Amino acid sequence: MLKLSTLALVSVLALAACQQPQPQLGPDGQPLPTAYRITPREEAQIPGRVLGQINALRANVAAPAMMQSPALDAAAKVHARDMAAQNRAWHFGSDGSSPLERVRRQGYMGHLIGENISETYENEITTLNAWMQTRDTRDVIMDPRATEFGIGWYQEPSGKIWWVLITGAAGAPMAMAGGFASGAGI
Repeated sequence: MLKLSTLALVSVLALAACQQPQPQLGPDGQPLPTAYRITPREEAQIPGRVLGQINALRANVAAPAMMQSPALDAAAKVHARDMAAQNRAWHFGSDGSSPLERVRRQGYMGHLIGENISETYENEITTLNAWMQTRDTRDVIMDPRATEFGIGWYQEPSGKIWWVLITGAAGAPMAMAGGFASGAGI
């Protein structure tokens, strides 16, 4: 009898372990989105995925391909962390700095085209797609003068991600050509 009870208990536990967790539903009855988590492996892959997507979009309109700029990456990463510290997505640093000042600090000697920012729980491709839905943010990405970009992010423990994309033109004199544009999640 003890063996039969043990067998029944083990069977019930095994079946319970096989059940898929049910997603939480929002007030509209739809599953609530889950926050995208950036793993160390993902961190290494994000810039390449963004580069591939941006250049595919630009190829559709015969705009030249862009290359990744370490200086623009650095400026974007610093600003993403600073926006998180300020708890607001905007184009000015906590020290009052503009995008132009931030890229200069990182040693970027080219022409600044523009900056896109976002506060979201979504991955880089979903964020890029959201930026492409709004003219101001799309123009920063698609400007045919842009030859370089930088991508930066900061993920809070809550899962919220602060994204920054900066575009520029290598070798041109330093000046602000485009504009600032906010995007997804703001």
